[in-house]
Order: sequence, then structure tokens, then C-alpha cells
Amino acid sequence: MVLNYIWIAFFIIAFVIALVKLVFWGDFEVFPAMMDSTFSSSKTAFEISLGLTGVLSLWLGIMKIGEKGGVVNVLARLLSPVFVKLFPDIPKGHPVTGSIFMNIAANMLGLDNAATPLGLKAMEQLQDLNTKKDTASNPMIMFLVLNTSGLTLIPISILVYRAQLGAAQPTDIFIPILLATFFSTLAGIIITSLFQKINLLNRTMLLTLGGAALVVAAVIWGFGQLDSMLMNKVSTSTANILLMTIIIAFILAGVKKKVNVYDAFIEGAKDGFTTAVRIIPYLVAILVGIGVFRASGAMDMLINGIEWTVASVGGNTDFVGALPTALMKPLSGSGARGMMVDAMTTYGADSFVGRLSCIFQGSTDTTFYILAVYFGSVGIVKTRHAVACGLLADLAGIIAAIFIAYLFFC
Repeated sequence: MVLNYIWIAFFIIAFVIALVKLVFWGDFEVFPAMMDSTFSSSKTAFEISLGLTGVLSLWLGIMKIGEKGGVVNVLARLLSPVFVKLFPDIPKGHPVTGSIFMNIAANMLGLDNAATPLGLKAMEQLQDLNTKKDTASNPMIMFLVLNTSGLTLIPISILVYRAQLGAAQPTDIFIPILLATFFSTLAGIIITSLFQKINLLNRTMLLTLGGAALVVAAVIWGFGQLDSMLMNKVSTSTANILLMTIIIAFILAGVKKKVNVYDAFIEGAKDGFTTAVRIIPYLVAILVGIGVFRASGAMDMLINGIEWTVASVGGNTDFVGALPTALMKPLSGSGARGMMVDAMTTYGADSFVGRLSCIFQGSTDTTFYILAVYFGSVGIVKTRHAVACGLLADLAGIIAAIFIAYLFFC
């Protein structure tokens, strides 16, 4: 229901702004630009789905081998103490906890291509437990917020963009991104727990969250000892080695259980193809709405309004130039990436705005894209508090990113 209102708002706001620009400023290009955006966005949505088909088939095939080989059940048992607290509506030891863990681990390593199909598999299993098939359950929302808050330990793609655009030290935003994304994820967990009346003040959760904080601190310290070239190599190698290790471990587990791993892979791969086709309408809807909103100039007006407001109360407006990346990130990952590159190109990769745009890009994930794909894949229509929790986690990440950027680079 919330997505319905947001989608309608995109079009109405865009139309009103375009009409004002045409009548009062004589801008005859705005409506053609909006129409061009609808066609290009729908094409982009289909291309994304098409690109996902192979990746989904691959990873859901691997997951099926792991499921039949017992790996997912082992992960579920190991994670039960934590997941019972964080996802109280999931039965203890249910296989979905293993799928959720695999998805979160892939996200933390920056393995987007692996994270999406693993997340869709987890959402499908959560839907099996859901008693109201058109309404998001509490575990679905908590899982979705963990994805939208975007906890990433290795933001390798951002480091590569900085290197390509001439940053003297491409990795100087590594620690700020880790801090910002950690605060975003922590805020997402707390906010969602408040909505769902989950008590986090227990020994298990305090030890888990405290342990996570220590792990983040250790990663920050460890990578801080490396030079930029070595950091990039270690980050890339670590992610790829772990990914290949997971594939081999799943296959060996299947062999040990005397599973026909080839047939199991084909069975899972078929599900991947079906899922990729099923999400096309949802992607077209959300990307067309976002595209029209951007093409009308609404995003530019929003940025200018924020700058005027901050300046009128005597605030520092240095951060405003990077805001397009922050505001675009919940809507479109590729759009936010373009805004980040544009900021570094316009202001310089080593400028405050250039660095802050990179921190924004790495601090959260594409909330509306994830909502559309994950919920759309299982037919969820009523999202309940998912949008509110996801956007509040995004806001926490944006605020944290601004303060951390001022702390590190001013």
C-alpha cells in the first residue's frame, strides 16, 4: 500500500513540476524528457532482469545443492540462538536462517551478484512461513531492512571508481564507509525491533552486536595497516576466495550426502529463471516512477531547497553538493553511482564533496529497488512498516556519513 502511494506521488509531483516549468519558464523540453525517461527506464528494468537471469539461475542452483547437502541446515542450527531473538517468528533451526546468513555474508563482502539471488531464496522461504500471503511478515521486514541498510565490509567498486577518477589515495574513504554503514545497519535493527516489539536488551543480542562492533573495528584496523594497492588486492582476493570456497563446500557436501549435484543444480536453476521473469513488472514500475521524477527536475528542486534551508539558518552547506547521491541511493543504485561519479568529476575525487558522495554510496543500499524485487518476487502487496524502517535506516546512514565526513576530511 505504501509503495502504491509513493509510486503515485512520483508521477503527480513530476507532472506538476513539469507543468509549472512549461507554463512559467517556457521549458518545452521537460515533457519530452519525461516521456523519454519512461521508455528508457522500462528498457533498463528489463535489461536488469535479463542480466539477473543467469546469476539467479547459478546461485539458486548452488543453494539447492547446499540445501540438499545439509549445509543450510547446519548454518540454521549454528545461528539459531541469535535468530531466535532477532526473528522470533521463525521456527528454531528452520533452513531459512541459513539462507539469510548467506545473503548477509554476500552483502558484507560486496558480492552483489551473489547477494540478490540468495536474498530472493530467503524471501521465498519466509513466504512459506507467512500466514498472510499478500502481507509482509515481521521476519520479512527485518530481513529486508538488514539488506537496505547495506552493511558492507569491502566497498571495492567505490575504491575502483576513485582510483579511475584520479584520487591520490582511493582508499581514504574506506574507514568512513565502514563506520557509516555500521551505524545505518545498527539503526535499522533498533528501529525495526521497536516497531515489532523485539527486546534487544538480552545477553545473546548484546554479545552479538558487541561482537559485530569488534569485528568491524578489527577490519578497520587491519585494512588501515595496508597501502592502497595492497588493500584493493586483498579486498578483491578475499571476496573471490570466500565465494569460490562456498561453491566448492556446497558441492562437496552434496557429494558426501550422495546427492546428484548436477540434477540438484538444474532444479534450483529453473527456479532462478522463473524468479527473474516474475520480478520484471515490479522493476519496470519502480524504475519508471523514479525516472519520471528525476527527468522532471524534482530532484534538483529538492536539493536546492535543502541548500537554501541550511544556509538560511547559518549552517555549513559544504555537504549539499553530495546530497544527490544520498537522495538517489534509496531509489536507484545505478542512478546513485552516476551521481557519485558526477560529483567526483565536477568537484574532484579528493574534494570534500567527492569523498562524501562515496561515503553516501557505500553507507546504505537501494531501498525501493530491494522492496520491489524482494517483495515482488513473492507477491507481497501490503508492506506494513517496511518502507518506514528502511528509509529511517537510510536517514541514519546519511546523517552518520555527513558527521563522519566532517570528522575525517575537514
